[in-house]
Amino acid sequence: MSSDLLTRIHSPEFQAMSERVLRATELTSRLNVLPFDDEAGKAELFEQILGRPLPERVTIYPPFFTDHGLNLQLAERVFINQNCTFLDYAGIRLAERVMIAPKVTFITVGHPVDVEDRRNWLTGGPIDVAENVWIGAGATILPGVTIGRDAVIAAGAVIAEDVPAGTLVAGPKGRVLREF
Repeated sequence: MSSDLLTRIHSPEFQAMSERVLRATELTSRLNVLPFDDEAGKAELFEQILGRPLPERVTIYPPFFTDHGLNLQLAERVFINQNCTFLDYAGIRLAERVMIAPKVTFITVGHPVDVEDRRNWLTGGPIDVAENVWIGAGATILPGVTIGRDAVIAAGAVIAEDVPAGTLVAGPKGRVLREF
């Protein structure tokens, strides 16, 4: 995890973030109970969650979860399957043709390991996913990670370090298995 200190807990910035988390949670809870074929209702709620309309050729299958929403950038032809979570306070960018399998989690924030710092700070960093990446079911992408173009993240992998372009990464430590 990135050790960058993002914001002090109990600061005005943290209060604003907390308010946005409540709003995003309210909006996603409404989104996740809509009938699957209510395209207009989903589009309206996604616009409120993201602060802008979804790109025309983006597909997201609810349930969908985010704690902020405003820092999630989705390019054209992104596909996000059911039950994915985007903790995007520090920013998440998904480039064109990224495919996300069910139950994938993106986490851009955390807490320092030091006990005193843990009570006072949020840490983290943005996640950047390049073009044509496929992320398998149940993978977890941690703060500050960049995933290179055409990479494949295997189901269940935990990605705590940058992933080179054109590689298959698997396992709980997300090691490179082969290059394409």
